[in-house]
Amino acid sequence: MSANALKKDTEDRQNELDALARMRDEDIDLSDIPELTDEQWKSALKRGVYRPVKQQLTLRLDADVVDWFKRTSPKYQTAINDALRKHRNEQRSKTQ
Repeated sequence: MSANALKKDTEDRQNELDALARMRDEDIDLSDIPELTDEQWKSALKRGVYRPVKQQLTLRLDADVVDWFKRTSPKYQTAINDALRKHRNEQRSKTQ
């Protein structure tokens, strides 16, 4: 792509974004993408945007539990973290 074509493409995209920014919420057609419910937002995962700080620690888990996670996921540590996060969120929702 030539420099001129790239510049034109960038300008076109910026014009489109500017036009969208000027639109009122009521004018946006959501018929093919319905709005999310409050319940869906509560259970939404923040992958890609939310990057929590990781903390390294030593944790003793039952060997059969670790073996199961290793067999079911190549990223077993992430799977364990996800399971713990899900449990935490369930417990939080019970107390709120």
